[in-house]
Amino acid sequence: MKKIIVVVATLFISISIFSQDIQFKNFNSEVLENNRSLRIYIPPSYHLDSTKLYPVTVVLDAEYLFDVYVGNAILFANKGEAPEQIIVGIDQNQYEERYEDCSYIKENSFPTEQGKAFYQFVRLELFNYLSESYRISPFKTVVGNTLTANFINYFLVENYPGFNAFINISPYYAMDMPLMVQQKANQLKNENIYYYLSNNKYNSGKRQTSIKETSNQLSLVKNPKFKFKFDSFDNSTKTAAIGQSISSALSFIFTLYSAISKEEFENEIKHLSPPDAIEYLENKYVEIDYLFGSNLKIREKDIFAIESIILDQENGDYLKSFGEMINKLYKESPIGDYYIGRYYETGQKYKQALNYYKSGYMKLEEGNQNSDAYYENIERVLKKRDGTYIETEIKN
Repeated sequence: MKKIIVVVATLFISISIFSQDIQFKNFNSEVLENNRSLRIYIPPSYHLDSTKLYPVTVVLDAEYLFDVYVGNAILFANKGEAPEQIIVGIDQNQYEERYEDCSYIKENSFPTEQGKAFYQFVRLELFNYLSESYRISPFKTVVGNTLTANFINYFLVENYPGFNAFINISPYYAMDMPLMVQQKANQLKNENIYYYLSNNKYNSGKRQTSIKETSNQLSLVKNPKFKFKFDSFDNSTKTAAIGQSISSALSFIFTLYSAISKEEFENEIKHLSPPDAIEYLENKYVEIDYLFGSNLKIREKDIFAIESIILDQENGDYLKSFGEMINKLYKESPIGDYYIGRYYETGQKYKQALNYYKSGYMKLEEGNQNSDAYYENIERVLKKRDGTYIETEIKN
């Protein structure tokens, strides 16, 4: 009985904690001339740092998509593969509002008057409210499914796209929408646009064809500002494809935020010179900070990712710059001192090398398993200074 009580109590606490992160708001819209129900997820860290900014995601069809998106967003953030996000869901299914909100004229694919009003609600009223009420970064994502997925594209094809990332789950495209998206993709000049598109076998044959043809056309776009990914979930149920789409889209959209992958290293970094590799790494994190408001230090994993370039090229001339960068980020780590010491040792400046090796050694905690190996650097340089070092003593 006690075990049951503990389990129920734990479950209640978990639900309470999760529910505290979600606010429900009735938003009085002057444009729509009615109240709209919003669900707003606030990350737990929001109240811990008053200077941190957060990217925002607007989720249409919130009754179906909001919880799925929030769950995936929390998972990706906890794994360090996406920043924490403020997530705003707009309910559209209590009175089947989605059909008026996202309606369009069949002859020209433009929104109806009701569609224009909903567009203005999101673009003006909701954006203004979020900017005034929360600390949001410049990066914005919008999510839609079927009919609402078609509608989110109106925020793309305008002169200045309202969002940076578009998650189109099985869109019911208006007749001219694929062409408008393709034209816009070719015209982009400033910010990167991330465009995710998915299909599933439960769409009608006509809609599957429309989505596949759109994917084929968008895959031909050569504009580097247009980032595109397409998934076809041929072995999933209609419901399962929604969750798969969202997780795949998050992985695609927030590639920049993630640690350097093997693919990123091979395609973007491997061929760089040491100073360019260091600059690439620094710029990656500057962009992360600007777009996502995440004051994220360069991960040690990413530092080690470019280590081989620094060591192997140009006789180690950039070891000092590399070490200084690490010392700025991780003052308590011995790694930066090690690289600077190695720089001076390579240049036969043994006094300076000893100073840095000793400094790094002093940063190691007592009992650290790497202490003996690190101290070998000091012993080696002392022998070099005194002329007693024998090259064959180097251990592989």
